[in-house]
This record gives sequence, structure tokens and C-alpha cells, in this order.
Amino acid sequence: MNQSEQKAREDFREQCRRQMDRPLALRLRYGFFRAYKPVLDDAPWRAFDSMAQYRAWCESQLPAYLGFKRA
Repeated sequence: MNQSEQKAREDFREQCRRQMDRPLALRLRYGFFRAYKPVLDDAPWRAFDSMAQYRAWCESQLPAYLGFKRA
């Protein structure tokens, strides 16, 4: 490990220590972010009669990078 990698690792550890000093409510508040997910966020709700229908919908409608495709 070179010096810059070691420095980056130490900086990351220090950042983690500072975060752990914050109250839990504050860590939860800033620990998540809202990201727009195409197609999924475009309708308030969806209903499917079976898991097979849901999986077929995911395969045909959702972008692969969202992770809903079959392996």
C-alpha cells in the first residue's frame, strides 16, 4: 500500500469516528438520500396478481442498473 492509499484510509477512518460521535437521529437523517428511480417512481402504486407477473413486468419495464433483472 502506497502513502496516498494509506492517507486515504486514515482519512476515511477519521471520518467514520466523527460520524459515530453524532447522535443516532442525526446519523439516520443524513445517512440516506432520495434518488429518482425511473419507472418505479412514476406511479404511486402497482398491483400484480402473481409474482410471475411482477417479475415479467420488471424484466420488460425496468432498466438493468436498478437491479431488478434476473441473474
